[in-house]
Amino acid sequence: MNRMTVALDLPAGLTARPLIPSDAPAVTAVMAAQELADVGEVVIEEADIIADWQRPGYDVSAGTVGVCDDDRLVAYAEVAYGDRGDAAVHPDYRGRGLGTWLAGWMQQKAREKGCTVIGMPVPQGSPGDRLLESLGYRVRWTSWVLQLPEGAVIPDRPLPAGFAVRAATEADWEAAFTVNEDAFLEWSQRERDTFEIWQSQVVRRPGFEPWHLRVVTDPGGEVVAMALLQLHDDQGYLARLATRADQRGRGLAQALLVDTFAEARQHGATRFEVSTDSRTGALSLYEKVGMRVTSAWVNRAIDV
Repeated sequence: MNRMTVALDLPAGLTARPLIPSDAPAVTAVMAAQELADVGEVVIEEADIIADWQRPGYDVSAGTVGVCDDDRLVAYAEVAYGDRGDAAVHPDYRGRGLGTWLAGWMQQKAREKGCTVIGMPVPQGSPGDRLLESLGYRVRWTSWVLQLPEGAVIPDRPLPAGFAVRAATEADWEAAFTVNEDAFLEWSQRERDTFEIWQSQVVRRPGFEPWHLRVVTDPGGEVVAMALLQLHDDQGYLARLATRADQRGRGLAQALLVDTFAEARQHGATRFEVSTDSRTGALSLYEKVGMRVTSAWVNRAIDV
């Protein structure tokens, strides 16, 4: 077992405390500053933090820690559920041992929860990536953020006869959840989410509007593919894309891409992003329709 022991002593002058839901803006600011320094753009949104923290059964204070300089939050970490964690250090506070302290805290918290491994995403080649590698963390998978170049259009892909693409209604939500969860569990090693958990992160996420959730239906009206858009200012982000296993290879995913980005354009989006990882095998789909990789991330983990 590759296991690390870290003395949990904070650098002088800094204090630590559990976080509460109202800390979401401060956590977002720390993560945004780190992303801007490491990949040149901000990917995180406050709505992402809120959606994660409102997951049914998740106790924010029990799963998080914030490091403060007086009243300013300068670093944070959490062990959310399963073997998933996350952490960030404001660039102004790098080089003081905070990353190592957070890694030790996360490992200790994971052991307390009965986990045997803990992992987190970091930009490939970033200070965080190099730190975790030096601490013995292994790479589990690689993720990529892709953008559609300005002015580019994804080639249209007509749907098979009898199929249709449209905005989901509330009556479609559970079917969309099933298609989403079934597809993601083909490669994700975790327990199956409940419909209530899915709702907390999709339709109850701050800023959600009904047109953000798109579905493809078959000739019988059954939902066989789904996509979820998140819109922030002028950027549309494809957060989820899934097709039922028996309907793949028919162009449904590409049709959803065309539809979703077209809807986003009508609502003011001029930039479009998507992320995928090496477990899904979907990278080539996005590259074939003209999207280009803008940053790469690795999920590093360690046994605890």
